[in-house]
Amino acid sequence: MEINWNNKEPIYLQLRDRLVELIMDGLLHEGDALPSVRQISSEQRINPVTVSKAIQILVDEELVEKRRGLGMYVVTGAKDKLAKQEKTKFLEEEWPQIAERIERLGLGLNELLGSNEN
Repeated sequence: MEINWNNKEPIYLQLRDRLVELIMDGLLHEGDALPSVRQISSEQRINPVTVSKAIQILVDEELVEKRRGLGMYVVTGAKDKLAKQEKTKFLEEEWPQIAERIERLGLGLNELLGSNEN
């Protein structure tokens, strides 16, 4: 798992987002075990408490479940739930800003779709 850290967000949120991406991209399937806190901590060279905090967010969001003595697993329906959440987030938070910028720049549909015809 490769993560390019930035200084804009706390590391635990960036890690949470990366785990979400792995689920959305199908690299972590429903029923799959997440890498252990120790493994992620070691690979990413971050504090285990930071890793635990990121995973706890996924548990709180009911995307991951703890199986006593076995570890953390992606729950059934996690990918669908994430898809709905991400679509809503995009349409409510990101798209209005993008649409505003498109209008401000006067971009047409052909330009946005990559067509050379104007």
